[in-house]
Amino acid sequence: MHPPFSGDRSLIRNEDITDELDLRIARVLESTGYHREGFWNDPAKYKISDNRRHVAIVTTASLPWMTGTAINPLFRAAYLARSTMQKVTLVVPWLCKSDQQLVYPDNITFSSPEEQETYIRNWLQERLGFAANFKISFYPGKFSKERRSIIPAGDTSEFISSREADIAILEEPEHLNWYHHGKRWTDKFNHVIGVVHTNYLEYIKREKNGALQAFLVKHINNWVTRAYCHKVLRLSAATQDLPRSIICNVHGVNPKFLNIGEKVIADRERGHNSFSKGAYFLGKMVWAKGYKELIDLLYKHKNDLEGFKLDVYGNGEDSQAVQAAARKLDLGINFYKGKDHADDSLHGYKVFINPSVSDVLCTATAEALAMGKFVICPDHPSNEFFKSFPNCLMYKTPEEFVARVKEAMSSEPQPLTPEKRYSLSWEAATERFMEYSELDKVLKDRNGQCGEGVKRKGVRKLRLLPKFSDILDGGLAFAHYCATGNEILRMATGATPGTRDYDKQQCMDLNLLPPQIQHPVYGL
Repeated sequence: MHPPFSGDRSLIRNEDITDELDLRIARVLESTGYHREGFWNDPAKYKISDNRRHVAIVTTASLPWMTGTAINPLFRAAYLARSTMQKVTLVVPWLCKSDQQLVYPDNITFSSPEEQETYIRNWLQERLGFAANFKISFYPGKFSKERRSIIPAGDTSEFISSREADIAILEEPEHLNWYHHGKRWTDKFNHVIGVVHTNYLEYIKREKNGALQAFLVKHINNWVTRAYCHKVLRLSAATQDLPRSIICNVHGVNPKFLNIGEKVIADRERGHNSFSKGAYFLGKMVWAKGYKELIDLLYKHKNDLEGFKLDVYGNGEDSQAVQAAARKLDLGINFYKGKDHADDSLHGYKVFINPSVSDVLCTATAEALAMGKFVICPDHPSNEFFKSFPNCLMYKTPEEFVARVKEAMSSEPQPLTPEKRYSLSWEAATERFMEYSELDKVLKDRNGQCGEGVKRKGVRKLRLLPKFSDILDGGLAFAHYCATGNEILRMATGATPGTRDYDKQQCMDLNLLPPQIQHPVYGL
């Protein structure tokens, strides 16, 4: 081992002083009643007491919003936290009461982050067979009605302490960073992994001036993922190709669905038939989620599928339009309010039909297969992972769709083998994630143990001759920082007003210091 350069020792001392100053400030602020969730509350707990690494999972949605970017990162946190090699923090958006009323179902709202955390943990515990040992922190966000998504307010990276800034998993890295105006993730963290959930280009193409918008968003996505990620995982080839990306399904299904599938197998062995109903579709009721394709298929082959009935479960902004179109064409579709896919009333269906081509990897398809049902879906990159499942019946043409429906309705699904069941589990998904993100290698790097804290970061990142690619990435990050700091540019590109910094209400909800105190501008 060579002794560190004197410059290395200087960096280490400087970062030690910074951390000590953080802790002193934290204690002063705590005495005044202020704290920052996940950063300045109870600073003593961030004292390094072991050699475990720290993983921060940052996502763009939270329960009770039943969307993939709320549910899948939650399960990822639970299963990663089972290992003794790392501590895990899940970082989710906090919405003010008015935004909660727009986003969360059944008029559910929360008065405090602690109340929402309790809801999240209770929901998760009902579905896990073990105690989930990870921390939950909140960052301020604002809901965009136009984009139907949550936009971070302020610098999200600030809500992970410097002591815990080790490994970051950015769920939807492009979404998190479109308007990110703060510290560069790859400067603060040692290893940054992006997980791409959404096929944004497919949705944007369906909008007005969609081709132009998709062209711009495609290049912005390339820009921010290259600037802020070391590695990017794409759930399927349905997403755009991004720098440093690799395709791998790193999602599993809720254990509850696998238990339902096991019950189906047990019933069959006893000579009982678990499937007493026909076909159904379940999904958010917006045209882009497969409803247009579904109605087109059923209308064009109405005569070929005479007598075929389909039950559809879903809520969404296009509910009235979808139902009106189906009634007008007399398609034999029965519409019902959206339900949890694990609801007892859905267990008896034998066939799940999902014609969507806008998904990256449809969770409902995986859940239906886990429950032992037939799945009828298009032969599309988003469904590549499911091709090897015998109960997955794919079609390339409308005529093949008709044939698959008739085949499924007249036969019984095959029992899933133990290997296939395991491949759908979160245990298997976590193994794939560790391998393809190279997180297993990072965690095994003894030079990167958390016991070295921030010291390790200064030593590792010091280079006498930086690579040209690093210089280019740094330039891209700096350009993005400058662009997102300009409110006119932000508004011109569709940013939600007031998201460069968090507002007064968010400061009150999260007990934060106002932005003008956090980042004072002198001389005004």
